[in-house]
Amino acid sequence: MLSIYQQQHRQMSNYLISIPQGSKGITATIHDLKSKLKVKAVEMAKSTYKTAKGEISFFVTIGKKILAFETKGYNKHKQLLILQMISWYCMYMGWVEAQIHAKLPV
Repeated sequence: MLSIYQQQHRQMSNYLISIPQGSKGITATIHDLKSKLKVKAVEMAKSTYKTAKGEISFFVTIGKKILAFETKGYNKHKQLLILQMISWYCMYMGWVEAQIHAKLPV
């Protein structure tokens, strides 16, 4: 039986982050190696973000900062996987106080 840390580490080791240079507000793309799902992170203050048709998006607030997370090539993946990828990214970035929202917070 694996401890919770080992289970999380085992799950989270499947994700990779790519950071584009000179992109329009896109700060990173999270890649899940098993499902091939990609979730891009977009900083709202630096972008004119609009949800693409057929994609799923969530929003993260860290203090006054807002990021949009959107699937890239969504193909009926479970929302739980998307949320795990977003929460992993937030923990990786050290954003312990981050809150995930289903809709853009006002």
